[in-house]
Amino acid sequence: MGYAVNFHIVRSLLIVVIHHLTPSFEGQSQVVSPQPIVATVGDDIILPCQLEPAVDATDMTVEWARPKLDPRFVYVWRDGVELASQKHPSYKGRTSVSMSKLKRGDISLTLSKVKLSDEGKYRCFVPTLHESSAELVVGAAASPIISLTGIDGDKGGVVLQCESKGWYPEPELLWLDAEGKILSAGPTETVRGPDDLYTVSSRVTVEKRHSNNITCRVQQRNINQTRETQIRFSADFFPLLPGSSGCVKIFVIILFILILCGLAVGVWWKWKKSNAEQTAEPESLMERDNKRRSVQARKQAKRQNV
Repeated sequence: MGYAVNFHIVRSLLIVVIHHLTPSFEGQSQVVSPQPIVATVGDDIILPCQLEPAVDATDMTVEWARPKLDPRFVYVWRDGVELASQKHPSYKGRTSVSMSKLKRGDISLTLSKVKLSDEGKYRCFVPTLHESSAELVVGAAASPIISLTGIDGDKGGVVLQCESKGWYPEPELLWLDAEGKILSAGPTETVRGPDDLYTVSSRVTVEKRHSNNITCRVQQRNINQTRETQIRFSADFFPLLPGSSGCVKIFVIILFILILCGLAVGVWWKWKKSNAEQTAEPESLMERDNKRRSVQARKQAKRQNV
């Protein structure tokens, strides 16, 4: 029985201590946005914040901040004006609050021309009335480009490359046939540039047994972005099948013929040039001899006249 009494005493003391250690926010509502707000680079977005109950906030102090910034404010409204001097330099000219909405207790922040560096947690605060936070996720997406890079003689197919530059976060790359089935491809190569944007590329060998419609799809599920490009070609485009090593042989033969033709043209051109030089040399000697005789004749005629 004594144990039970002691337990209740300790429990009461803990409740009192917890009560004194817990911050008090009288009349202040705290709301955390349940879902992050997703934006892509260059978008104009709105970070929501609403006073409950809705009251006119035009004469109140409204602060939007990011705790990890210095200075931390991205927007400050106080005494009926915006305090632009307190705003972080990277947000100048890009954040605003609607005056008409302020009168209805809507203190949502408009953020324009979103950058990758804007990603993070934002805090909306009205002293003694409201505090909430929202998470902003920023991404970037770009359309892929497909190019023909070679011929696979062993498999009797063509090698395609897909590349897409300018993604964030890092995306995944897939090759699909006309039925939407994933094709077996080489590993995806990923490069992160100095601007923090990712470039992804991959190669796949497409055989005649596949289809004439191949799709390269690049996607990023966190920002719900997908870009894809298709390439279409006829069956006649493929080299000799199956076992298209014959294609390689034909290519080698054609290359050999071209080399022989080049050598023949080179020999002919060298012979023509040499023949022209030999023909021109006697003519130049004859001209010099004629000039010499002409000079001697003029000198002799001049002596006779004297």
